[in-house]
Amino acid sequence: MGKKDDFQRTIAYGDAALKQIKRNEIPAYPKNYELWYTYSAGFNHALNKSVNEILKAKGSISPQEVDQIYNRFMSPQRLGERIEEVGNLISDEIGQIVDTISESQSSASDYKSSLEGAKTELTSEQDTDKIREIVSNLIVATRQTEAINRNLEVQLAESRRQIEEMKESIEAIRFESLTDELTTLANRKHFDQSLERAIDEAEHSREPLSLLMTDIDRFKNFNDTYGHQTGDQVLRLVALAVKQNVKGQDIACRYGGEEFGVILPMTSLKQAISVAENIRKSVMSKELVKRSTGENLGRITISIGVSTYTVGDTPQSMIERSDQCLYAAKRNGRNRVVAETDLEEPETVQVA
Repeated sequence: MGKKDDFQRTIAYGDAALKQIKRNEIPAYPKNYELWYTYSAGFNHALNKSVNEILKAKGSISPQEVDQIYNRFMSPQRLGERIEEVGNLISDEIGQIVDTISESQSSASDYKSSLEGAKTELTSEQDTDKIREIVSNLIVATRQTEAINRNLEVQLAESRRQIEEMKESIEAIRFESLTDELTTLANRKHFDQSLERAIDEAEHSREPLSLLMTDIDRFKNFNDTYGHQTGDQVLRLVALAVKQNVKGQDIACRYGGEEFGVILPMTSLKQAISVAENIRKSVMSKELVKRSTGENLGRITISIGVSTYTVGDTPQSMIERSDQCLYAAKRNGRNRVVAETDLEEPETVQVA
């Protein structure tokens, strides 16, 4: 997207953040500004929901409540703490397994000694009663060993279950760290990692790679008119349209704010333009209805810029070309797809 649009959008978020700080009489510390900027931009749906619930109930929010929400949803230590917690649980569980196996090995060693002792005694023993005693002791040792083995099986089964649960927790943490909560698309971190990896693969495989950068037309005006909740609904609608028009290998991301990025491995520029058109038409075909009132808010549109990998490209160079195309789409009337090959032709500027 163009630098001018970036400037205007981010200044609007900053102004909205300062208004919230003043309205709620919150100290303008950097982390408080960060929280209200995120709230104004709508990046974190769970954060917005928590803030809105407090504002609805009380009319304002206290500095203490802001701190709690920041620590819950934005503190950089939060994810690390959860990973450390799961890691400690796994470490404890592995320690218990080692102790159980050691106990079983000790029992097996004792049982082996009992068998060897019984064998030696039975070889030389002639007394029937003494033989019965030896066999009886051997049966007791066998049953004790069987009980220990059964206990080991139960403990190992329980440990296996708990480790599976912890693996799911780790996967959930990983998913959360790479997913935008509002749209359930991949987040910016995932986008950056995936695009770098896709470029490396394209460079070695010589397969095509294309990139779409998408922006919702006039989203700020829409958000200001109908509110953040309706704005969130718009973001989900666009995300759904993106999901429905990409393949399994494609990576759809929320790049930031109302911008989306779609990485298209093994996809030529021509094919990428077709995907972009399908997404654009899908978004335009959906009517938006305000959930709280049932009011029909009409249709929304998006603009899309398309670039394709060339030898020597970096993630930044591909993003920049897609952004140039996206900005050209905005200048030429919005609700359109512009590919990098279109930039080679003179633009016909249309009045929006």
